[in-house]
Amino acid sequence: MEKEIMYKPLPESVTIKPSGIHNLGLFADQDIKQATNLGMTHFKVEDKIFRTPLGGFINHSNTPNCEKIELHADSQEPFKKKWNLITRQNIKEGEELTVRYTFYNINDELNIKNTISFKDGTER
Repeated sequence: MEKEIMYKPLPESVTIKPSGIHNLGLFADQDIKQATNLGMTHFKVEDKIFRTPLGGFINHSNTPNCEKIELHADSQEPFKKKWNLITRQNIKEGEELTVRYTFYNINDELNIKNTISFKDGTER
């Protein structure tokens, strides 16, 4: 008898916990080696990009320990592009997984002004 394959929204090595970066984040449940493919984070259907649970909970960092890699889907898949999450370095158990956001401006998402305020009241 074949074992039934069940959908798992997250790899077994990752869990969702409260994050010091923003609300909830992805954390390593065990040590994860560099160059590990953790699975699909996003996929594109026509002109819309959709997030998977893996892509929905990963937080932004300017010094990320993971990277989104664009893959071209095979002809049997209903979408043209997909992105997988790959670890850039060894990640220790308990460490938050992060990525540099590229689909939108992080400042807009967090309602942060992209300016510097000076003592004289001017902003640049």
